[in-house]
Order: sequence, then structure tokens, then C-alpha cells
Amino acid sequence: MKRILFGILMISLLLVSCSMQIVPEQPPEITNCILIIGDGMGFAHVRAASLYLTGEEDGLSFQQFPAASQVGTLSLCGAITDSAAAATAMATGMKVSNGTISQAPDGKPYETLLEYYKRYGMSTGLVSTAHLTHATPAAFGAHEENRGNYEEIAADFLEETQPEVLLGGGGYGLTVAAAEAAGYKVVTTAAELQTAVAQDVERISGQFGTGHIPYVAERSEDYPSLPEMTEAALSILEKGPDGFFLMVEAGRIDHASHDNNLVHMIGETIELHETVEAIHTWAAGRDDTTIIVTADHETGLLDMDIPITEGSLPTNPDAYWGHTGHSRGDVPIYVWGMNAEQWDVSRMDNTDIYRIITNTY
Repeated sequence: MKRILFGILMISLLLVSCSMQIVPEQPPEITNCILIIGDGMGFAHVRAASLYLTGEEDGLSFQQFPAASQVGTLSLCGAITDSAAAATAMATGMKVSNGTISQAPDGKPYETLLEYYKRYGMSTGLVSTAHLTHATPAAFGAHEENRGNYEEIAADFLEETQPEVLLGGGGYGLTVAAAEAAGYKVVTTAAELQTAVAQDVERISGQFGTGHIPYVAERSEDYPSLPEMTEAALSILEKGPDGFFLMVEAGRIDHASHDNNLVHMIGETIELHETVEAIHTWAAGRDDTTIIVTADHETGLLDMDIPITEGSLPTNPDAYWGHTGHSRGDVPIYVWGMNAEQWDVSRMDNTDIYRIITNTY
């Protein structure tokens, strides 16, 4: 009995210590931090998209970055992660249970990278091809016990963290009326987005459709592309005098992978490559900016040895998946810019992303 009680006590103490976040006390060293997340994108996803686009295994824009590593993604207690727990780990440096959005077991909020940058008067933004209250963007700008609390997540965005830029799919708790009442310029089409950027708006909420933005192959001209949304975000955020934090998510790589749809997965990953190209062009010549490209987890257990050649897929392109869920495998990470050498390690955990950015170890 004593041993059982001692074990329970030790587990309780461990959980308490694991719930204590190390909050940075110094302002960000990285003036402009751009974190790009390919939701569900594993090593095989990157290889497949590169082979299809270029005929080479390492032909994508971010594969040329000077630092690269692999990232462990398991959530609290070693579980295969979901997007909420994985994004929380990157956003706060803390492990949480699946479904939790950036808060401790007792409900106390963990400060996110977005809030850290905002604490020092810097601009912030969230961009996604998923609907904006989805788990990954939510983990950077909200605090909720359940990732499905869409209305509460939207309220956290508009009333609490208030990023200058919110661009992605609409609906799921996010409304035009609420965003306008919170002082945002709301746009609902690609043309309206370009007009708003030209008008020099300071705060913008792009609500495109009422759900996830359609796949690249199925998208009408009313929807902006991920590169277009990202370039618009950069145009707005760069006007802030003190720098910014921007999270960009290619959210539909994950959805295509859940469906074991290689065609859509490659299209979405190539769009991520194009987005990184646009960001890198914007950042060229700067010494105050870090670009980080990674994933929250791998989806689909995709085969590394798919016979893909440039512009051509195998006869049965959907036959190279292990299952339709998430896997426990590591994911890639690629880094360019300020302090890139700090990321050139053999392996890291997803919580290290927060710690390296904030210089808290």
C-alpha cells in the first residue's frame, strides 16, 4: 500500500511540474518570426511532392534551407498526438492531452508565441487553409479545454489575443459581424483581400467561405491561395515598427492524407512550397528574420518508396498509405535566417520549437 501511495504521489508531483511553463522574461531576439506548419506533413509527403514537381527528392524551396532536423511529436503521456496537442507544444513549449488548446490541466492558460510577441508590442498574424478556429491556429491565439469550442476560440481571437491578421476559412464560430464589432476589416473573397491590402488596413479578418478553403485542384478564383494570403499578411505586418510573429498553416495536407488521396496531398504540399518561396523572397537580405517550416504530426503512414517521376504518379496513386490516422513518427523541420545554426541538431522535440524561439531552456 505504501508503495502504491508513493507512486501516486510521484505521478502527481510529475504532473504538477510538467504543467509549469517557463515564461520568457526578455523580449524576442528574433524580430520577425515566421512559423510555417504543414499539417500532417511527414518526410514521405515532402519527398513525394518534390519528386512530382522537380523529379528530385530534395527540390522543394524549404529543402534548400541551411538547417534541418527531425521533430518528435508525441503528446502528454506519450500518446500519438492530434493537432491541438502538437500545436500547443510548438506554441507554448508544454505537453498537453489531445484536444486541449494551450492551457494547463487546471485551466490556467499557457502563454503562446503569439502572445509573447504581442506582450512586447509586436504585430501578430494567423493564416490557414483550414477554417481559422481549427486546432492549429487556435493553439496560437486561444485557450480552451476542447478544440471543438469554436465559438469560444473565435471570441478568444477577437476579444483577447487580437492578432492584426486573421486569414483563412470562415464559419465555425467566426462571423463577419463579430469581427467587424472587434474592429477588423472583413474580407470574404480574394479580390476583396487585395483591395484591402492596397487600402493600407491595419487589422484584417479574411473569412473565405464557411469551412476549410477548398483543395488547390478544386478552388475557385473567389478563394485566395495560401501564397496570396501569406503575402497579404506580410504586407500588413511589416508595417509594424517592432517586428512580428506569423503562423502560416497548410491545413489541408492533413485532410488529403486522412483520405489517403495522394493527388490532393501533393497539390497542397506544392502550395506550401510556393508559400515558402514567397516568404523567402520577402525575407531575402534581412538579418532579423527566421523562417521555420515543420509539421505538427504525420498523417497516413505514407510509404517513402512511391514510384513517382516528375509530373507523373503511379497507376494507383492512393495505394501507398498505411492507414487513415495520425502516426507516431518524427516529422521534418527546416530553418532559414537568424540563429538558424541553433536548429541544426540531430533531433528535437516539438516543445523545443518554443524554447529555441524564446531562448528558454
